[in-house]
Formats: sequence, C-alpha cells, structure tokens
Amino acid sequence: MASRTFSEEDLSCPVCCEIFKHPVLLHCSHSVCKACLEQFWKIKGSRECPVCRRKSSLDRPPGNLALKNLCEAFLQERSQRPSAGSESLCSLHSEKLKLFCVNDQQPVCVVCQTSRQHIDHKLRPIDEAVTDYREELKNALKPLQEKLKMFKEFKANWDQTAEHIKTQAQHTERQIREEFQKLHRFLRVEEAARIAVLREEEEQKCQMMQEKIEKMSRDISSLSDAVKAIEEQTGAKDVAFLQAYNATMKRAKCTLPGPETPSGELLHVAKHLANLGFTVWEKMQKIVQFSPIALDPNTAHSKLILSEDLTSVRFSDEKQPLPENPERFKTYPFVLGSEGFSSGTHCWDLGVGDNIAWDLGVITESNQRNGEIFSRSGVWCMWYYNGKYGVCSSPEPSHLLSVPQKIQRIRVQLDWDREKLTFSDPLTNTVLHTFTQRFTERVLPFVGAGLKSSALKIMPVNCSVRVNQFS
Repeated sequence: MASRTFSEEDLSCPVCCEIFKHPVLLHCSHSVCKACLEQFWKIKGSRECPVCRRKSSLDRPPGNLALKNLCEAFLQERSQRPSAGSESLCSLHSEKLKLFCVNDQQPVCVVCQTSRQHIDHKLRPIDEAVTDYREELKNALKPLQEKLKMFKEFKANWDQTAEHIKTQAQHTERQIREEFQKLHRFLRVEEAARIAVLREEEEQKCQMMQEKIEKMSRDISSLSDAVKAIEEQTGAKDVAFLQAYNATMKRAKCTLPGPETPSGELLHVAKHLANLGFTVWEKMQKIVQFSPIALDPNTAHSKLILSEDLTSVRFSDEKQPLPENPERFKTYPFVLGSEGFSSGTHCWDLGVGDNIAWDLGVITESNQRNGEIFSRSGVWCMWYYNGKYGVCSSPEPSHLLSVPQKIQRIRVQLDWDREKLTFSDPLTNTVLHTFTQRFTERVLPFVGAGLKSSALKIMPVNCSVRVNQFS
C-alpha cells in the first residue's frame, strides 16, 4: 500500500508542504503542486524549479498522474485509520474494552472490573449495552424526528401564508383602486354636468345683458342725434330759429322710457354652491350599495369562492390554494361574516335562489372551526338539502320544517337583548322558525354552500341620507 512504501513527507509538495494536489513534473524530475508552481513563477518572474532553480522550457509542465494516484490512495487510507481516542483499548491498562459501567456510563476493561473504582458498580457486556442504548436512543430520536417534521410542515405553511399575504395585498389594492375609480368617474361626470348647467345659465344671462346693452346703445345714439340737432338749432338766426321752433320743440320732448334694472340678472351662485358636497353625496347613493354583512375570506373553506365585494359565495369542486390558518373552516364548507354581534338588533337577507343545498345562521366566536362543530353547543342555523328544510341548535339534532313552497330569500333577525333568533321569508312575510336562546358571548353570522350551484348572496339594503334639523 502507499502508506507502507512512502511517508507523508515523500508525498508532500516542497512549496506548500501539504499532500500533493494536482502535481506536475518538471524536466529536473522534481514535482510541485500546479497551483504552487504557477504562484512561484508569478512572484519570481521566471520559469524555474522551486527546488533546484533549474529553468524550465515548458510553460505548462505535464501532470504527474502516478504521484497523484499515490497521494489520493494515501489520503483515503489515512482517513480510514482510527484516531488515538477511538482505539478500543483501556487507557489505564491497555486491555480491550469489553465491559460497560452503568454507574459511570463508560466502557471499561476486565482489569477495571476488579479495581476499587468499579468494584461495586453494575457492569454489562459491551454488546448488550450497545444494543440497549442504541434502542433507547432510537426511541429518544423519534419525538425529535416527529417535531422536526412538524416544524417543517409549519414552516411550509408559513411560507405559503407569507405568499398569500402578498397576494391578498395586491388583490385588495387593485379592488380599492377600482372602487375609487368608480367614484372618481361619478364625480367627474357630476362635476361636468354641474359646470355645464353653470355655463348654460351664464350664456343665457350674458345674452340677455348683451341684448339690453345693444338696445341701450341704440337709444343713446338716437338721443345723441336729437341733442346735437337741438343744439345746432339753438344757435340758428332769429327768423330760422322761430320758423323751426315748433318742430325742434317737439323733437326735444323724449318719448323713450327710462332704463330699468330688474332683479335676477346675476348668476344664481347659491343654487350651484349651496350644500354642493352634500347634494353630490346624496346623489351618490344611486351608485353605491350597503351590505349588512361582509364575508370574511380568511374563514372560508378551501372549496368556497367569494365574490370580490365579499357579499356572495359559491361552492367549487376544486380546493383553493389557501394557507392553514386557525380561523378557516376545514370540515364544513362555511364562511363567517367579518363582524360579530354581542348586543342590539341585527338583520340580513340571504338570496338562495334555486340552490339545492345551503346553511345559514350564527355561531359563537369560541366555537372551533375544525372538526364536528355541530357536536358542540353554539351553532343555530337553518338549512336546505335534498328538497327539505330544517333547523338546528347544536348539539341537539336537527328537525324538519314544513314549508309550503320553495323559498328564494331567507331573512335572519338577531335580537341579542331579547334572546331571539328568527328565520323568515321576507317575500311572503312568513316566520319560519324562532330560537329563544340566551347568548353568553359574541356570535358571528355564517353561510354554508353545498354542492356545485349558483352563488348565495347577502342582499343589499336601501340606505338614505337624512338631515336632522334642530329647533
């Protein structure tokens, strides 16, 4: 083997004193690492052997393949040699370590067994101790492996959550901009319409004043001519003056009516500016809608798709790529409202249309979103499935309702203070069911969409601007 024939010194580069790496052979038979030789030549400024200083005629000496193989074999054998600390010999007695001291937790030899240090200690054969402790270590390793797996799963979900946050921000920003663009368009149209009305009034009143100015100019011209003629006649000779006196006197009697300044000539500024912001805001109600409930996308089951305005939801056969956040429903295809109620009276309508499966109602805020939520208290709902209507107050079982005709819209009325939750048909003004329940914590609206069908929609309500005048 290379280690028996050559020493480490024989296989070391004379420049770096390390085992050769890519050795090259010079004409003088000396070998040097290729990198060391190139560095030596660069510093020296001439091509010569670092050992004997003999000049080399080759700028690229050939590699010493045999020496390279010897060095690699030497390094491989050295790496496989046991280190001094790993010898299975007792450091005190140079005997093989065949026993394991359980008390001191260290391998010992047979001589150590009878020594004072270990005479009363529990000793076991090495192979038995290795087998037991290796199994014990494997058992201790399992929780770490499981925890590592859990940490990796959490990290993967957090990475997905971080990406989802960026996507949410971009999507939400786009929707905000679109909503404001709608308002901007309305305001620009309203601005143009009001300025057009102002310009029309300006044109009309300017035209009226122009007509009056032109008439006044004609009257002034006529009067100027009369004054000039009378002044000329006044300076005429006596006979001529008397002969024309009657005609001149008649001309001096002006029949033109005096100018008048009627009211309303100026622009009606107050009409254009009075409560301008309020009147525009009042008119803006035609393009905006108010929904009593906005759905929370962070709670939606992965098979539910929400509309961009967060007022409708539909079921999809494919799961959406959503992070595993604790607020999200995982078992039932439900979604919560964005705000909960802990007092007062609240009402909202859900348009169900011809959907063949749906749920709606309220759920306590503390109710877990994962698992069998109806096995715990805190859920009050009405449902429709397979042509049947029913209500449920968990953890009690559902019971069916007798409904004469298919319902297109469901109204939910929550009276927290009077401890009532009522489901009704607003189109026929028919009460379908009322729960009498004392609520002890905040509840949130929820909507469930089952099977692939059209969207369920929270219906908008009429809103108005009202002015309160104080006496």
